[in-house]
Amino acid sequence: MGIAWADAIQRFEASHPGVKVQLEIKGFEQIRQTAAMVLNSDQVPDVMEYNKGNATAGLLSTQGLLTDLTAVAQKRGWDKLLGPSLQTTCRYDDRGIMGAGKWFGVTNYGEFVMVYYNRDLFQKHGQKVPTTLAELEATMAAFQKAGLRPLALGAAEYPGQHVLYELALTKANRAFVNAFQLYQGKFSFTGPEFSFAAQKLQEWTKKGFIAKDATGQKAEQMGLDFIAGKAPIMISGSWWYGRLVNEVKGFQWGIFTFPGGAMHPGSGGNLWVVPARAKSKDLAYDFIDLTMSKDVQNLLGNSGGVPVNADPAKVTNAKAKELIETFATLNRSDGLAFYPDWPAAGFYDTLVGAVQDLLLGKPAPEVLKALDQAYADNKPE
Repeated sequence: MGIAWADAIQRFEASHPGVKVQLEIKGFEQIRQTAAMVLNSDQVPDVMEYNKGNATAGLLSTQGLLTDLTAVAQKRGWDKLLGPSLQTTCRYDDRGIMGAGKWFGVTNYGEFVMVYYNRDLFQKHGQKVPTTLAELEATMAAFQKAGLRPLALGAAEYPGQHVLYELALTKANRAFVNAFQLYQGKFSFTGPEFSFAAQKLQEWTKKGFIAKDATGQKAEQMGLDFIAGKAPIMISGSWWYGRLVNEVKGFQWGIFTFPGGAMHPGSGGNLWVVPARAKSKDLAYDFIDLTMSKDVQNLLGNSGGVPVNADPAKVTNAKAKELIETFATLNRSDGLAFYPDWPAAGFYDTLVGAVQDLLLGKPAPEVLKALDQAYADNKPE
């Protein structure tokens, strides 16, 4: 995405003489923690990338901090370019619940969680790509027996909660996801889906599939460990894909969807939002439009991202095609289950803490009951 957006900035400045784009890069955690404060200040950007979902973009939309983009989306054709599933995270109702109502953001890429694996280590230890959860566990047990840490995992932030959600989704259906994410029906963390997931996560920790120090490890270190060949498996998002293409030098690697379930964490990517206080809104709309153009989208695809408007014939990178085709298959099969931290304000930190508690051996029923309480206390009225 960074490669594509850098290209978009060059194109924007060339087509807007006298206009200079000032790019300020912040980490995901920085953006998540400071967005409301920044958007309430006099230092707002004209366009900003922000996380999607009820607890983030939805919450800010109810606070009057984001510009209503509905008329702009219709005028510029973004509503035609993005299909219904990708529009879900762009639109929010008066309660800040995604899926309907006004446009408050625009996604220009897709994303999903998958399993990255070290092909060379799999081959060396006689392992095949698992197609069931039992086969995945047998593969991790084989690596553990051989003296390898099977799973690179960061639990000081993401993606520990993504792994928990993947496990829950092996026992779930769309009705479960809609109840959890969209409040369409009864939901409880103490139900069979998350109870199974919590049990499995603790079981994997006891068996040594997950390192004891995972609770203190951030996602960046997890990725560096996989890139260095220290762990044969990493469960994380497509946002790592382009980086692995560029940085993995010592071995061959591949991907597969988490075995055992038909749905996986995923959605349209983070949103371009225009702050309500932005001073150059028309320029912001022009920039968003440019990032949706074929040329920039083709570059996004060839750089390891998941474009939403690329020309398939122009995406020639074989690794990129593998990623894009996997996402397209999930999208066609209704396999995107959003992310577990979306349904309630502040739930990202809550889930990080819950996963840490599970890895440290706190009784699962106690952890799940606390999640239920936090979910009830913080979801929209």
